[in-house]
Amino acid sequence: MSFRGEESGGEDGGRTASASDLRKPFLHTGSWYKMSSAGGGGGMGSRLGSSAYSLRDSSVSAVLCTLIVALGPIQFGFTCGFSSPTQDAIISDLGLTLSEFSLFGSLSNVGAMVGAIASGQIAEYIGRKGSLMIAAIPNIIGWLAISFAKVPVYIAEIAPQTMRGALGSVNQLSVTIGILLAYLLGMFVPWRILSVLGILPCSILIPGLFFIPESPRWLAKMGKMEDFESSLQVLRGFETDIAVEVNEIKRSVQSSRRRTTIRFADIKQKRYSVPLMIGIGLLVLQQLSGVNGILFYAASIFKAAGLTNSNLATFGLGVVQVVATGVTTWLTDKAGRRLLLIISTTGMTITLVVVSVSFFVKAFVISFSLGLGAIPWIIMSEILPVNIKSLAGSVATLANWLTAWLITMTASLMLSWSNGGTFAIYAAVCAGTLVFVCLWVPETKGRTLEEIAFSFR
Repeated sequence: MSFRGEESGGEDGGRTASASDLRKPFLHTGSWYKMSSAGGGGGMGSRLGSSAYSLRDSSVSAVLCTLIVALGPIQFGFTCGFSSPTQDAIISDLGLTLSEFSLFGSLSNVGAMVGAIASGQIAEYIGRKGSLMIAAIPNIIGWLAISFAKVPVYIAEIAPQTMRGALGSVNQLSVTIGILLAYLLGMFVPWRILSVLGILPCSILIPGLFFIPESPRWLAKMGKMEDFESSLQVLRGFETDIAVEVNEIKRSVQSSRRRTTIRFADIKQKRYSVPLMIGIGLLVLQQLSGVNGILFYAASIFKAAGLTNSNLATFGLGVVQVVATGVTTWLTDKAGRRLLLIISTTGMTITLVVVSVSFFVKAFVISFSLGLGAIPWIIMSEILPVNIKSLAGSVATLANWLTAWLITMTASLMLSWSNGGTFAIYAAVCAGTLVFVCLWVPETKGRTLEEIAFSFR
């Protein structure tokens, strides 16, 4: 058995026309920036050119692209936060038991697992943007195929080296904003209407994807060199010299093309095994910390702690999470990924062991948001080898959401058994995560994706 590599592209002489057609991006990289660079003309072309010029001249294209694709994680966060303010109403309206509601609340995780499996192979053929659209459409229908692991990958591949951490953190920041919106609206809106409101972010995301460029690295792997350079140029600004970055990406692509099929036996090589172990390990440990169970059932936890207005306290929790994640977005490219993970897991462990329940939830969420919330997704998108990134990223995401499903299904039952015992188990996991980070996780701040990949050889 073998993994089919992603990187064999149009330059490969043995490819047939039909096979090459399969690798055309589902969404074109966009012609507005090409039209503007051609000069002359009038009408719509000149108007597009004018707006594109103001965009490219300010060199904020990567930021704008990130903000557009961040609509996907906002919807995902809305899904995560949906259960907490609606739990009592759903149980009452549908006549569910608590265990049945736990199953109800975990359906989004099942959808995420299905989407994670499918999106890896889809992204290989139709591009990062195309896979985001494919994920958005089923979300509108039923929040089913939530496979936004490709958001971190797309952001990592378009972001300048000095901004990759900050822009990558926008993924998790958007999730927390979605959770906060669900908490806020859940205090005033019936749960059925709240579920309908969840389609809005992806309703905006889909048309927005037509106006952003495809990932330059994906285009280079597909052999679309003209589109690759055009996409990179608009992302960096048309006044920026991209020659060095173009050459680095070309060298990386040429190196990965030397072998287009990866056998399972090859996974034992350090260049593959270590990044896979780190990526999957971080994402599994992230969920084993119990964060999804706490966020899904925050209102119940606050109610058990004796707070009279548990939904208001839950909203306060959402605010704390957004603020703390925003701080992480600012710190990631300054303090570094590894240091923030160490601080985060240390804080989570201490909080789980010594702090009382009502204050524990906020302290725990602050610690989680400072590192373990956003950074595992950033590191996963940075360290996975280019020739297995789609498949390996999907496996890591599947492992993350399988664990999330397990935690969501068991959290309410464990909390009913013993609050202290549940938190002690989560504390032990956080302590293990701290050891894992100290022993295995490298610092990726200030390094290109190509340099990171080379370090594992």
